[in-house]
Amino acid sequence: MIAYVRGQVTVVRPTEAVVDVGGIGLALHCTPSTTSALRLGEVAQLAASLVVREESLTLYGFADEDEKTVFELLQTASGVGPRLAQAMLSVHSPDDLRRAVATEDLVALTKVPGIGKKGAQRIVIELKDKLGVPGTGPSLTAVPSGPAPGTADWQGQVHEALLGLGWSVREADRAVEAVAAEVNGDAGHDVSVLLRKALRTLAKT
Repeated sequence: MIAYVRGQVTVVRPTEAVVDVGGIGLALHCTPSTTSALRLGEVAQLAASLVVREESLTLYGFADEDEKTVFELLQTASGVGPRLAQAMLSVHSPDDLRRAVATEDLVALTKVPGIGKKGAQRIVIELKDKLGVPGTGPSLTAVPSGPAPGTADWQGQVHEALLGLGWSVREADRAVEAVAAEVNGDAGHDVSVLLRKALRTLAKT
């Protein structure tokens, strides 16, 4: 069981980071809010959850224990695996998910790719007594300290990340176009922040 990972950040992508731990680069799948706070060359500590499958070992990284706890609780619902749980935390904060489940807000839940109305109803039924109420965990809002290196091809990176989170090619195209229009071609933004803008755009549709 890996509880957390601490080391120098060597790679930052919209939904992935690599942390050097004792000379070994550990790749962690993360939400955009987590990666947006990471900087190349700086030491970071991420809460971690190791998902074991017959054919793979996948490490997920989180800003803090609250995000990790919600990630693991989400997977106790039928039909929710680690990728869908990560997608849910990419679209909604932990407290937003608590609020959606507590108030049976199916519309909010179905904004996540891969969750339909029946799936949202099942999640509400199975998690209502597990997630708790909003405000039980720390805020996970990440405040970027400046543009991250390597953001020139942000459109390709954001597009790829959206596909990995479960959105269709057409939806990813539309979201990237909307964000490009919003930033007016300025590539000096953190890719993770731009990904969050794209997710908000998709959540509105």
